[in-house]
Amino acid sequence: MAQPSSFLTQQIRHGRAALGHVWDVLRLDGPGKIQFWFIALLLGVASGFAAVFFREGITALQSFLYATDDVHQLHTHARALPWLWILLLPIAGGLAVGLILHHFTPDGRVRSVADVIEGAALYDGRVERRAGLASACASLITLSSGGSSGREGPVVHLAGVISTQISRWIRADGITGRDLLGCAVAAAVSASFNAPIAGALFALEVVLRHFAVHAFAPIAIASVAGTVVSRLWFGDQAEYVGVTPGELQFYVELPAFLILGLICGLVAVVLMLSIFWGETVADHIQARLRLPRWLRPAVAGALLGGLAIGFPHIIGVGYETTRDALLGELLLREAMIFAVIKVVATAITMAGRMGGGVFSPSLMTGALAGLAFGYVATAVFPDVSGNVALYAFAGMGAVAAAVLGAPISTTLIVFELTGDWQIGIAVMVSVSLSTALASRLVHRSFFLTQLERRNRHLAAGPQAYLLALCHVGAIQRPLSDPRAPDLIACQTLVDKGLFLQQNATLEAALPLFDRADVDVLPVVRTDTNGGLEVIGALFHTDALKAYSRALADTAAEEHS
Repeated sequence: MAQPSSFLTQQIRHGRAALGHVWDVLRLDGPGKIQFWFIALLLGVASGFAAVFFREGITALQSFLYATDDVHQLHTHARALPWLWILLLPIAGGLAVGLILHHFTPDGRVRSVADVIEGAALYDGRVERRAGLASACASLITLSSGGSSGREGPVVHLAGVISTQISRWIRADGITGRDLLGCAVAAAVSASFNAPIAGALFALEVVLRHFAVHAFAPIAIASVAGTVVSRLWFGDQAEYVGVTPGELQFYVELPAFLILGLICGLVAVVLMLSIFWGETVADHIQARLRLPRWLRPAVAGALLGGLAIGFPHIIGVGYETTRDALLGELLLREAMIFAVIKVVATAITMAGRMGGGVFSPSLMTGALAGLAFGYVATAVFPDVSGNVALYAFAGMGAVAAAVLGAPISTTLIVFELTGDWQIGIAVMVSVSLSTALASRLVHRSFFLTQLERRNRHLAAGPQAYLLALCHVGAIQRPLSDPRAPDLIACQTLVDKGLFLQQNATLEAALPLFDRADVDVLPVVRTDTNGGLEVIGALFHTDALKAYSRALADTAAEEHS
């Protein structure tokens, strides 16, 4: 039996060793961490100001174009304007957007959240700077001149441009670059919606797509910094201040919110598929008519202008209509019609490549769908039902969460947008089912489905997209390697069509190994005469080792 004195001595020794380890960590890693957190703070402030100025720019330009001092009552004011003005504004805005994107982007496409996710996964946390700035200008014009989209997508990418520039200045590696990108996104979202908790979780859940401990502290610092900038500028108030949904009748009413979650999941899928179908149709029409790409947003603007003459609710982010839905001030028929019209308008805006994001449209569509469901539910069971506005809140969160593929951060955004934490149970129940259903019908979210349509397979996880990051040229062995086949054997495989180009990736290599059932494949390049010159060989074992190392590095980052 151990003596008490020896046990005490042993514990003291362990305690001194632990304190020594803590001191070594503080001495060796502390200065670097503090420096990085300081950079995260500055990045949060910069991204916060970018979000504030973007929002103020929309307000100023919208006020000027629609001659109103209160853009929160925009659709009410637009009813009094001449119909020709309502028609021409989005056409002129679309023409300006088309010219900007034509001259400053290689493909005439607006950059948004999907490109930020792609940058985090595939490009060490970097995004396109020139195209990103052009996209921000295009989206600002779109949202100010009658486009029907949201402001969060352009703001997120604009913040990504800022973080990319900082990453270039400090020559950040992949992990640091991704963390900085997460900081910028968190600050931009928190500043846009006065939602610091949701901003931090949005960056982790949607952009980085992991909750690594090493990323949380700087992202939280940046998110708080962005919120402080927003609150100093706009004041400390919720986005939908004064909107109270009433009380949930608890357990008796919960089944209704389960059903609402399923319905909202379908509504979210309809919204997403409408946008993708619209893009496909627009691409076909543009190719068929040989329409210049700079004219495509103007054509979409003409359609939006015609729609806005009868339904000015579609103009901009739809704050007034969303608020009316949350207050329960719309009739059942109005809620259903406005929801359908908003889906159509958003699809036209996005398919026309006019710019903007999908978060605000999903909030508005969800609030309208929830309100319509609430009218039905309270009419069927009037004795056990609460306020119809509560269904609007739950629907708003459920559709947005399904579209973004972000149930945690979207639920928190709804809380922070309203400043009312009493709606938590209803929102969580609806969000969980809507996200579960929608993620089965699309590639997890709107953004990941966008990337999938561009052959960026991020929805399946690192095991899919890491294949595209491992290049054959970096793994191949020269023909002088003792294990490599001789030139004649390589040429025989080339004649059979079993070879890899030097610039190929494991995304092409591994399936070819499986089909050909060989251990080695020749690597070729095209010579000046158009022929194929064998320059090396890729072994199946080398390819698998490279893939395994990439998976291990990703797992280490996500669990550090």
